[in-house]
Amino acid sequence: MKTSRLLAPERRAIVGLASLYATRMLGLFMVLPVLALYTRDLAGATPTLVGVALGGYGLTQALLQIPFGWLSDRLGRKAVIGFGLGLFILGSLVAATADSIEMIILGRCLQGSGAVAGAIMALLADQTREEVRTMAMASIGMSIGVAFALAMVVGPLAADAFGLSGVFWLTAVMAVASLFVLWKLVPAAPRRQHQDVGLDRRQLKGILANSALLRMDVSIFALHMILTACFVAIPQQLVNFGIAPAHHGWIYLPLMGLAFVAMLPLVIVAEKYRRMKPVFLGAVATIATSLLLLGVDGIEHAGLAMFLGLLWLFFVAFNLLEATLPSMISKLAPAGAKGTAMGVYSTSQFLGAFVGGVGGGWLTGHFGLSGVFFAMGLVAILWLAVVWGMQPPRHLGSEVIGLSPEASQLSAVELQTRLLAIAGVEEALVVREERVAYLKVTRDTLDDKALARFTRQRDDETPAGAEVPAS
Repeated sequence: MKTSRLLAPERRAIVGLASLYATRMLGLFMVLPVLALYTRDLAGATPTLVGVALGGYGLTQALLQIPFGWLSDRLGRKAVIGFGLGLFILGSLVAATADSIEMIILGRCLQGSGAVAGAIMALLADQTREEVRTMAMASIGMSIGVAFALAMVVGPLAADAFGLSGVFWLTAVMAVASLFVLWKLVPAAPRRQHQDVGLDRRQLKGILANSALLRMDVSIFALHMILTACFVAIPQQLVNFGIAPAHHGWIYLPLMGLAFVAMLPLVIVAEKYRRMKPVFLGAVATIATSLLLLGVDGIEHAGLAMFLGLLWLFFVAFNLLEATLPSMISKLAPAGAKGTAMGVYSTSQFLGAFVGGVGGGWLTGHFGLSGVFFAMGLVAILWLAVVWGMQPPRHLGSEVIGLSPEASQLSAVELQTRLLAIAGVEEALVVREERVAYLKVTRDTLDDKALARFTRQRDDETPAGAEVPAS
């Protein structure tokens, strides 16, 4: 019988790849709260170029993550991930030794060019069985959230102790450690095709034509555009309030922690009580309101408490959207197309970071810090207008079932017809090459017994080296 308990190699793969992913994102995030403060005196620095340096990684990441995913299908996951980490290390070293803003930009773009996020997710899928894959993917999402919060504290502390170059030296060291984790701790696995993880070019046209998914792509683009633009202005505004850069981490830490606590009940309301649309729209409206108020001239005279209170509201809404948008993509994506939908979504996210960095730098140079906040508030209003007419996402779960030998004898069309006849199965995509079926189901009404007749009765796709469940 199948077991939903983790096998020992699966546990190793999840821990290793989640830590690798988090370490890489930590290196990218650590410069957010410090770069705008520590590059102003570099040769050639202008507000716009500082913004390009802040968001430059997003452009190369967006352009190269899909090609890296395709290469990993052909050349091997570990080889491509190792090459990408090598580019990340090279970019960190270039930025660490930079004496001009142009070299910082080059280093940041090189960091982003090691676009291995998709390859890491594909390797994790190779290492795990269908019944534990959702939990494995969730561990990656959790690691990103932890990396972001940690970066807000570690970045300012490292920059105060060692300067901006020290931040980049630290990211290079962490990336070298990630290479060790990749080659020594993550077990080898055969490459398989997983339509729920990788991007399938055959599905791309349909995904791009899906208006509901496009609204989510616009949303993640706008969210990360706003975040990156604001971090051109937030550090300097804290300095204007008399807070030394070395102490900024101790401002971000409680703000992020309290925002996380406030966000959790809203996630429960959205998911458990199926109020996803009003919670989502409320979060976008909160971002717009907080930014417009932050953009009011004379915010310095309103006092630090008012500034931090508005910033806390912003982070509550930001964290809420970061947590719920991937869930909405999963609900909205057709059966078997989640990987393609997430690929487009991630590309939009990184493009947003690039545009936000450039736009935030330009706005700072022409309209000052308040101009950045006010302009991003207007962007949030436009974003709200785009998503206002969205339909509430159906609360469907995703299932990936391995096909029994008997089911595998049926034609794909006949098997799909039989699966769709089962109570609770709303969508079905049969992929005979993988010997699996991708389903969208209503869990409350799903007939598990009827579905079990089509599933494998034993673990015939156990990851390489797996023998017994880990206790």
